[in-house]
Amino acid sequence: MKLGLQLGYWGADPPASAHELVRAAEDSGFDSVFTAESWGSDAYTPLAWWGASTSRVRLGTAVAQLSARPPTSLAMAALTLDHLSGGRHIIGLGVSGPQVVEGWYGQPFAKPLARTREYVRIVREVLAREKAVTSDGPHYRLPVPAGEPGVTGLGKPLKPITHPLRADIPIWLGAEGPRNVAQTAEIADGWLAIFFSPRMAGQYNEWLDEGFARPGARRTRADFEIAATVQCVITDDVAVAIDRYRPSTALYVGGMGTQERNFHADLYRRMGYGAQVDEIGRLFRAGRKTDAVAAVPDEMVRETMLLGTVDEVRAQIGDWTAAGVTTLMVTARDVPTVTALGELVDGV
Repeated sequence: MKLGLQLGYWGADPPASAHELVRAAEDSGFDSVFTAESWGSDAYTPLAWWGASTSRVRLGTAVAQLSARPPTSLAMAALTLDHLSGGRHIIGLGVSGPQVVEGWYGQPFAKPLARTREYVRIVREVLAREKAVTSDGPHYRLPVPAGEPGVTGLGKPLKPITHPLRADIPIWLGAEGPRNVAQTAEIADGWLAIFFSPRMAGQYNEWLDEGFARPGARRTRADFEIAATVQCVITDDVAVAIDRYRPSTALYVGGMGTQERNFHADLYRRMGYGAQVDEIGRLFRAGRKTDAVAAVPDEMVRETMLLGTVDEVRAQIGDWTAAGVTTLMVTARDVPTVTALGELVDGV
């Protein structure tokens, strides 16, 4: 088991303690540090800024949104950061959801699996730098064909001026549903799992094994990484900690999408919380957010967390290890917790 520190994306302001957390993570033996993006702070700028004070931990995006950058632009950022960090970058990608893709980036959300496959292929071709990069699309066309409105027809295939430090920068994909997870096992180097439940390991393994079994699969289970985002609170007062994270669960289940399409809600339904998800969503959409939060049961929050006393968290880490997780990407928000986790994982 390895540890990653998930710094996430910013709220109204930059997190004040990020530098101290990153320093503590490196000093405590963490393997990696990650940043994220939604529709505020971006993933790459904070990662480069905070990562400049490190020398050992890997630096990953979890996730960089596909629609935020063309694949060639993402590859440029990745090869740049990989050079600056001495080969420590992990590319973490995700499709986000239709609200963000169509509402913030102004792009269609259709065919997320096909877009992901095409995007990853182009990024790998840029990093390989074996030839000028071309793509017939249909989602990312390089060069853009002549004859379309506003197109000069002067575009030509290019390859990066800068020679990538590594042609094989690992690419991990955020995925929640069975088809997406299977494709991740087929084309990626790792899976970024959100709201992971060790109880569901058997189901996850079925999805992963389907991808590993496909012709031309890039990895096997033996060299594939599973990084699960998990909130961690070491405390004797479990009830207070659950109340602290209950609003987040309600938001993701009830507010991140629509009644017809919410990938996070679908995930919790697979865990067996269908009735609760429906009620939380109904209340959230009616504007009754306080009631929606109150409708989230304790076990729904606790199932995807590391929570309890030091001994309880140690036992839970063992459960996550047995479920196949190779990296716990923790969202610890104070230095003592980061330090304690380093000691716990070292002793598991």
